[in-house]
Amino acid sequence: MQKISIPGDTGVQTGADSDLMMQSFSEASLDLQDTKTLRKAWKSKINKFMQSSALWRKSNRQETDEAKLEETLETLLSQQSGQTVFREFLKSEFCEENLDFWFACEEFRTFSSEEELMGSATRIYEEFIKADAPNQVNLDFNTIEDIRRSLHRPGPLCFAVAQSKIYSLMENDSFPRFIHSEHYKVLFHTSWKHSKALKQKSPGT
Repeated sequence: MQKISIPGDTGVQTGADSDLMMQSFSEASLDLQDTKTLRKAWKSKINKFMQSSALWRKSNRQETDEAKLEETLETLLSQQSGQTVFREFLKSEFCEENLDFWFACEEFRTFSSEEELMGSATRIYEEFIKADAPNQVNLDFNTIEDIRRSLHRPGPLCFAVAQSKIYSLMENDSFPRFIHSEHYKVLFHTSWKHSKALKQKSPGT
């Protein structure tokens, strides 16, 4: 049988052909390796970004929470800066006597001797409660009468009811306006800056 030969097909693989095939395989292998490396690098970058973003959100929440400590009247009054700014706001509304009375009652509750209690009770009544008091607070008739009758022998809770009523007045009336005022914005900004400075300050500096 006669063998049919195809022109150009020698049936023998030359060295050049072999080198060309090896080069192609090598390039394909490098391309695959580069692709894997690139994917790995991107995955690493994405993970780092997500971790960084999560840490930022956590830090930002902490700073925001710390900066908003003044959003309750109780916390506000526990801080010297809060007391000062809140009183300035009340003064702008012509009702700073409410806060002054509240603090006078707080001080009164710390006394224990009969002499201290009587002297302080009289001063508070004269300053904030009686009809012609220079800094009279807004109390109902029954509360005023109860205080007046107890002045001959006042106890540590002599002004407890009145103090609670004035606190509620500040909390429900003045304080909501305060947190929308320029006074609060100044306090909030100062508190936020102080909180941030403490975080940035390293030990020993």
